[in-house]
Amino acid sequence: MDGVDVAACELALSGDTAELRPLGHTASGYPPELRERLLAALPPAATTAAELCELDTEVGRCFAEVAADALRRFGPADLVSSLGQTIYHWVEDGRARGTLQLGQPAWIAERTGLPVVADLRARDVAAGGHGAPLVGVLDSLWLGGEPGVSIALNIGGIANISVVGGAHPLAYDTGPGNALIDAAARMVTGGELAHDVDGAIAATGSVRADLLKVLLDDPYYALEPPKSTGKEHFNRAYLARVLDGCGRVDDGDLLATLTELTAATIADACRGADRVVASGGGTANPVLLAALRNRLADHGVPLGTSDQFGLPADGKEAYLTALLGFLTAHGLPGNVPGTTGARGPRLLGAITPGRAPLALPEPAAETPRRLRILRPEPEWRPRASR
Repeated sequence: MDGVDVAACELALSGDTAELRPLGHTASGYPPELRERLLAALPPAATTAAELCELDTEVGRCFAEVAADALRRFGPADLVSSLGQTIYHWVEDGRARGTLQLGQPAWIAERTGLPVVADLRARDVAAGGHGAPLVGVLDSLWLGGEPGVSIALNIGGIANISVVGGAHPLAYDTGPGNALIDAAARMVTGGELAHDVDGAIAATGSVRADLLKVLLDDPYYALEPPKSTGKEHFNRAYLARVLDGCGRVDDGDLLATLTELTAATIADACRGADRVVASGGGTANPVLLAALRNRLADHGVPLGTSDQFGLPADGKEAYLTALLGFLTAHGLPGNVPGTTGARGPRLLGAITPGRAPLALPEPAAETPRRLRILRPEPEWRPRASR
């Protein structure tokens, strides 16, 4: 909920290869009042149907303006794909029962005139999956040609991994990425900071071993994958309950310990890999990356970022969303059952038409088996739709 990521890219199919050419990406903060309303609606807080309706509309309008700005900045497009803002992920007895993303796509279609693919998680959940992490489809195509076992790591509010090259496809949420760090930063600064910028607060403290042990005892970490979680579990109320039993904790020590928790839970999930390729907002936190690098070094696993493999670390999820919309438009599944737990491959999402009658490409004759990242062309100009 820090803001809205947007990316533009050219996508094409060439035999069994999907080609993705990044054209640019950026991020915009939510209007402060909207962000506070979104945070206030997160469980365990109570909310109303009226508030959810208003938030769905306001997030949709915000997405619409970000999309329109991206079209002005990066050039015309054929399709918009929106992953939405997760407000609740319903998991019961280890099984995902439902998921709710806000950001009404009709506002995007109305503002841009383009068809919009949205609500991308629900079909996977209906098919017995967790609806997350959906990044498995990109990672399996993108890193499948690398030798050995690669782990693609995304550090967002929740951290998730995709294991590529192992005995079976596997992807799941490892636990909190930035969620508890952000909650603590807001708590210790009285809301002045939305997150621990550059890990500055954590850098002033030391890891509290007793607090870290309590945090690591959370039952989620012992669950077998596939599994998923969210801010309905790892949130400020969760943090307050943990701190109630730990006595006084200095601000720096609290942030240092939560940073170490994220590093420890990620590193534990990455044992045995030949490499970890990281992306997401957490890669901008040097204290977190240093802690993670140290933890992974204990397991003999090197850490790099997705930039080294052609995908910008801070834009990867937006490019994933573009790929998911592209696959849906071409009649191709966007989930990897082994990573979400779904019963099989499924076409994802719902399509809201733009101003013109909806005209989709002919269904693809072949499912892609690899993803090639192409360099942006000099003085790029949009090509005809393919």
